[in-house]
Amino acid sequence: MKKNLSVSIKLTVAMILLCAVVFPLLISFIGKLTPGSGKGEKLSVNGKVVGYANIGQQFTGDNYFQGRPSAVDYNAASSAGSNKGPSNPDYLQVVSDRIDSFLAHNPGVNKEQIPADLVTASGSGLDPDISPEAALVQVYRVAVARKLDPQKVNDLVYRHIEAPLAGMFGPSKVNVLKLNIALDEIQ
Repeated sequence: MKKNLSVSIKLTVAMILLCAVVFPLLISFIGKLTPGSGKGEKLSVNGKVVGYANIGQQFTGDNYFQGRPSAVDYNAASSAGSNKGPSNPDYLQVVSDRIDSFLAHNPGVNKEQIPADLVTASGSGLDPDISPEAALVQVYRVAVARKLDPQKVNDLVYRHIEAPLAGMFGPSKVNVLKLNIALDEIQ
């Protein structure tokens, strides 16, 4: 029994050191190697911080690309999904309303052309990225609202498509805040 107790205590101490000391230090070190040194990648315009690259923001004007809808109204303090499934009538109505709104603001786009990420909220409610298809379907609206050549706006979208990590992990994506900052710079 003493032998078992001794082994249990040693194992407990080893696990506490591993899980409460070594692992957090390792994650902290890895975080220091990321953009923003683990504190988040701040995006600035004219020296003023306008947001973080990894936290979605709401853009409502037709002259900006719109990101993924948020179940928490883009409140970073209460990140969460809606927990409503695809058969929930309230959820279906919200998605239907988003589709109708998108179609009203994007003439010439058919319902079938709307990517799901433009009408469904992400699990966190703060997704900063959209699919390249979601950005490209908005090009005409943004170009008209800004009186720009649609091809110029289309090219801007293609320059902001981020490939999957290591070319294979995750989908291609477009960071909406970075894209909108670049859009303001071409005015």
